[in-house]
Amino acid sequence: MGHDLPMVTAKEMAAILERLGFQVRPLGGTGHRRYVHPDGRRTMIPFHAGQDIGRGLLRKILRDVELAPEEFKQLL
Repeated sequence: MGHDLPMVTAKEMAAILERLGFQVRPLGGTGHRRYVHPDGRRTMIPFHAGQDIGRGLLRKILRDVELAPEEFKQLL
C-alpha cells in the first residue's frame, strides 16, 4: 500500500468525504478543516492553496475514516 495512491488536493478529498456523509467543522484560522461523520469517525484536512495532500497524510486520513485505498480510488 502507498505508492499506488493517487495524489489529490484537499478540495478533492473534502468532496469525497462529503459524499460519504462527513460534515465539515471549520477550525478558525488554522487552514485546517475537521470532518466528522455521524457514526463518530473524524479526520482533519489541511487546506493550503495549490498543494496536494502528501501520500503519508492521505494514508492517515483513509485510516481515520476507515476507507480502504481501493474504495478511495473508486470514489475519485
